[in-house]
Amino acid sequence: MTSVPDQAEMAQTDPAAGPLPVSPFDPQTAAPEQRLAVGRLLAEGFAFANPDDPPLVPEKEALGLTHQLPTERKSHLVVWQGARAVAWGTLEYDTEQNTHMAHARLLVAPDWRQRGLGRAVGAALRDQAARLGRTVVTFGTTSRVPAGEAYAQTLGAQAALPMRQSRLPLAGLDQNLLREWQVRPEGDPYRLHVWLTVPDDYLERAAQMMMVMNTAPKGDLEQDDWTITPEMIRAWDAMIEESGEIRTLMAVEDTRTGELVAYSEVFWMPERQGPVFQGATAVRPDARGQGLGKWVKAAMLDHIRAHCEGARWVQTNNAKENAAMLGINIKLGFAPWSTFTEWQLKLN
Repeated sequence: MTSVPDQAEMAQTDPAAGPLPVSPFDPQTAAPEQRLAVGRLLAEGFAFANPDDPPLVPEKEALGLTHQLPTERKSHLVVWQGARAVAWGTLEYDTEQNTHMAHARLLVAPDWRQRGLGRAVGAALRDQAARLGRTVVTFGTTSRVPAGEAYAQTLGAQAALPMRQSRLPLAGLDQNLLREWQVRPEGDPYRLHVWLTVPDDYLERAAQMMMVMNTAPKGDLEQDDWTITPEMIRAWDAMIEESGEIRTLMAVEDTRTGELVAYSEVFWMPERQGPVFQGATAVRPDARGQGLGKWVKAAMLDHIRAHCEGARWVQTNNAKENAAMLGINIKLGFAPWSTFTEWQLKLN
């Protein structure tokens, strides 16, 4: 966790009242009402950026603060105004992989912006990364909150990976196209699996399959390939189950070898009826060109319509340089909704 902030890590508010300190926060040991206060801030920030979407559930956001992978660490900072959290930041980093990097998140309550809170928390996060020996800090911004992009530019950060955020309304899907993409040739050696939890006998193969995402465009991010382990998958499973979220994973197996060669996953929260979030979709390089990506995407949309009651749209991110997957999504009817940019800040 971070050390107690010094005077440089203060948020200027009302000069008469004095600055508010940026305080370390440990969700694992914090009182439940403090975690909930941060969960409320996260929900408030989401509602400000997405006023027409179903709101986040503060209790779920509070629970999510305690989640991390076995080799992952998170340092949290909060600015308190009484019992209310008015600014929050976190620095996430891995102890074994990409040890030169850390990922930051930062949020200020809408009615507390333009008072220096973001700059104070951002400076404390940057100092924490430097103390940890991290030389690259990444963070994301959305066009739905233009102030974030402006702040990134003032830091001198690099827009390393621009992405298009798209949405696909589930009403009016092209059923003929979905059927066409799911037709497989006679004697096809590929088999489609649908899992909520990866079976034990496929766990190692699933980890190998997920690492195909290392072939996805990284833009200018100075990021090494990630190694996915069975332990990581089971840790994700536990966090997803605890949060009440439903993750559906479709995997394509080559029955000739038993290798998993393609997959797609979506995430859905039943109590937030409306959005389904598309996670990774990838095909191994040596299995591309056989329609496997189209097959798994079309099958997933049929699954969503059949099993996600109340779902109204699917949201996805595509790196603008990932022409192949972007082309599939455009054909399905995904339309631009906003942009998301992964920024990279190099520390001396």
